[in-house]
Amino acid sequence: MQLIMVPGIDGSDARHWQTLWEQKDGADRIAPSSWSAPDLADWTSAISTAVRSREHVVLIAHSLGCLAVAHWLGEPDNAAQGVLMVAPPDPTGVNFPSSAAPTFVDLAPKPLPVPGLVVTSTNDPYCTPDAAQEMSRRWQLPHIDVGPRGHLNTASNLGDWPHGHTLLTTFLATLDPTPTPDTPPNRTAGSALPL
Repeated sequence: MQLIMVPGIDGSDARHWQTLWEQKDGADRIAPSSWSAPDLADWTSAISTAVRSREHVVLIAHSLGCLAVAHWLGEPDNAAQGVLMVAPPDPTGVNFPSSAAPTFVDLAPKPLPVPGLVVTSTNDPYCTPDAAQEMSRRWQLPHIDVGPRGHLNTASNLGDWPHGHTLLTTFLATLDPTPTPDTPPNRTAGSALPL
């Protein structure tokens, strides 16, 4: 599997678990030109560039990156082996950075065409537990709540987030490395992961 990181606004700093996983797992990262003033078209183009000519790609998204990945997967001809969506923000929530990321505001969750897993926290300032469950339901992905850990970012003091990496490793083991175009997504992938 080829892992590609899709961070949130401003990218992920050197102490963020995404950066640490990149180093640990040899993953790549998207490179949009609009990290601080996110433009959805720029971010989805960056995902396409990162995925191009690769097989068996798993996208690991955090925060606003989750919304970009979900939108990208809804476009024709875009595909990945699976997705790990960590701490997706609620675009209708009071703390959503709508002035910094206006092109992300009107995105509504729809069923995703690939297996995945949504991981959230009970006290994320950008997404209530109810909103997280609803997003997971509308994406048709299993949901894991890791308790009160904030936005699951550097401020959460996760380090390289061993629990999250265990969830990723277990999820990857559920994926079929050679799906065919006629193989429907395994919507139960990740549903039996350890909490």
